[in-house]
Amino acid sequence: MQEQNKIQSIPMDISEQDVIEAMKSIQGYLDITPGDFKEVYQAAYALAIKRLLTSLKAADLMTKPVQLVGQEMDLVKAAALLAEKQISGAPVVDPEGRIVGIVSEKDFLREMGFGTTPSFMQIVTHCLNNKGCMIGNLRNRTVGDIMTRPPITGVPEMTIGEISALFVNRQINRLPIVSTDGQPVGIVTRTDLAHSYSVFGEGAKP
Repeated sequence: MQEQNKIQSIPMDISEQDVIEAMKSIQGYLDITPGDFKEVYQAAYALAIKRLLTSLKAADLMTKPVQLVGQEMDLVKAAALLAEKQISGAPVVDPEGRIVGIVSEKDFLREMGFGTTPSFMQIVTHCLNNKGCMIGNLRNRTVGDIMTRPPITGVPEMTIGEISALFVNRQINRLPIVSTDGQPVGIVTRTDLAHSYSVFGEGAKP
């Protein structure tokens, strides 16, 4: 079974009434205005976010063990495996266990003649109007034939900030994490990042 560290989300803006109620809940006398309180909290929260981005590492939130797909696996079996594991993509490894690419539903869709982000109804319409629904393009082929390469990988010491920037700049949805000897030890997905921010948001409430 895969282990996941799910570390939640975007904090809402603080209203003045929220601040007043929060101040009332604190025992004792506070010589501070609601505006001052809000300013202090927002400054503190910004510092906390900065600390999160630099202190939380890939090793803290990655999913492990990572589901791998063999480079020589045929596409029918690979699609069945991804469906069984309920994941949209996975790192691809060679016979030595080194990551050589990434295969995802986008790669399958591309080979079937679709764009990378078709809607469900676009797929239905295409399949109703095309005999075989282009599935024939996937038969007798291997994962290595359609995978995205070269793979983008990270290391356990990468910070959340670095990972987030990589996702945005390289437009990827998953980052395999490898050890110093190049072996896969986990994977960080956009979902993992969202959970990390979400849980942090819960813990940072005043």
